[in-house]
Formats: sequence, C-alpha cells, structure tokens
Amino acid sequence: MAGIEFGIVLLTMGRRTQELQEALLSIQNQKGVSIDLLIVGNGWNPAQNFPQIRSLYLPENLGIPAGRNRGANLVNGEYLFFLDDDALLSDPYTFQKMKNIFEKNEKIGLIQPRVLSTQDGEPTPNRWVPRLRIGDPKRSSVATSLWEGACAIRTSLFRELEGWPDNFFYAHEGIDLVWGVFDKNFLPWYAAEIEVKHPVINPKRHGYYFFLNARNRVWLAKRNLRFPFSFLYPFTWILITLARVGNLNDLKPWFSGLFSGIFTTSVNSFGQNTSKRKKLKWSTHLKLIKYGRPPII
Repeated sequence: MAGIEFGIVLLTMGRRTQELQEALLSIQNQKGVSIDLLIVGNGWNPAQNFPQIRSLYLPENLGIPAGRNRGANLVNGEYLFFLDDDALLSDPYTFQKMKNIFEKNEKIGLIQPRVLSTQDGEPTPNRWVPRLRIGDPKRSSVATSLWEGACAIRTSLFRELEGWPDNFFYAHEGIDLVWGVFDKNFLPWYAAEIEVKHPVINPKRHGYYFFLNARNRVWLAKRNLRFPFSFLYPFTWILITLARVGNLNDLKPWFSGLFSGIFTTSVNSFGQNTSKRKKLKWSTHLKLIKYGRPPII
C-alpha cells in the first residue's frame, strides 16, 4: 500500500463496547493523513462487530505487547500508531501533528502525547507523564518512560528494535521500547501539545499486577542493562516497593514475580531467547542519566 503514512493498531479484548466505538470513531475522523487501520482482537473476534473494518482475531489473549506486535506485522505506513480501546484522540489532526514532529526533527523516533482524563477536571496522574521529574504536564520534553496506550513510532525503527517484548504480557513494555529508541540514537518525545483522553483507572485492579510488575522489572534489567546497573535497577525497586507497599498480601505476589524474573528469561517479538541479546550501549546508559532518569530507577 504505497503512500500510507500511518499504520494503526487498535488493540481490544472486546469488553468495552462503547469505548471501542469511540476510539474507532476518533481514528476514522482523522484528517490530513492516509492510514491503514487494523483492529486486533486479543481473545475476541472483531469481525463479529466490525465486519467492514480489517481485523485480526487472536483466539487466545496473548497480552498487550504481543497483541500489538501481531498487528504491527500486518499494517503498512511510514509510522506506526498504537491505541488501546479505552483511549481516544481528542483532535482530528492528531496524526497530522505527529507527522509534522517526525518530519521536523529526524532524531525523534517515538512520540507519546499528553494524556488527559475522560472526566473533565480530574488531574493527570503522574504515571502518565513520561519523565521522573514531572513538573508541568503541559511542557514537552524528551521522554524517559512511556504511557503505552497511545503512541507513535517510526516503522523502520520499530522493526529494527524487533517490536515490543512479547511475553511481558503487561507492564513495563514501554520502558523497554524507550530504552531501545535511545540505543538506536533516536529520541523518545513527550508531545504535550497533542492530547488524547483516557479514563483514570487504578492499575492495581488486575490480579496479576504485582507479580508482573516485579518480574518485568527484572527482565528489563537482564535484557538491557550492563553491570552494575543490571543489579542496581531491580535492587532499587525492591527498596521502593518495600517503602510503598505495606500490605503483605500485595508483597507476596510481588516477591514471587521478582524470583520468577531472576530464574526465567524473556523472549522478543520473534520468540527468541533474549539472554544473548546485546545490552544497551554504555553511551545509552549515559544518555538516560543525562535526560534525568539514570537506569537505577
């Protein structure tokens, strides 16, 4: 499909019918760019409800990063855009604005927009602003983490990085992608002037939250960081978790995930064991320090 500018992967499990309709409409209302749209059903068949739109049915819920990867393999475009079904684009020129940023600065490889609550007046959670020193959420900057629910990346860069880390399933796959963007000599960018909307939901609602949060922290370190950062990163998060989490019922699955991460290995989007994956360059570790998030936190 020559001339396509954005390949769009809309990920859903089919459980939020109204939100999915709104997300889809916000994509279809985009102006000024050509798109290739695919709805990916993680354990649900989108063709049942959207027979007129190209879709991918994954009979089993493969998790968020793996679902996105499967969709990314089937869309065309100079850029890829990933959207969760409970997020929506509040501006019909969202893609046009992102395209302009990519074209004006060839070093920007990934863009996260500013995320606002779907409930007017509700403050933006700090976790939605992709930097350690939050400051003013309306200020754009280099991003050192990622809110993954709505983001764009150069397709060539995404392919070079081999996509999202498949078996993370949920949590921290965005940090892995951001570190890879830095390592390929591009910059992840927080574009505060571009807005998307998303409901404020407690991530701890998932029963597997604490387990995956801990396991994936360790996998992040093992996949990416060089010693001593590979040790310091998970160790710092042990201390942070002990300080933040006072409930023993929450600490048990967290430590279970920690040990799972130590004794197991992640795979990349091609199903390959990443124990032999090249670590981030030392210069990338220094970049993370330079941009305000040393890889120990």
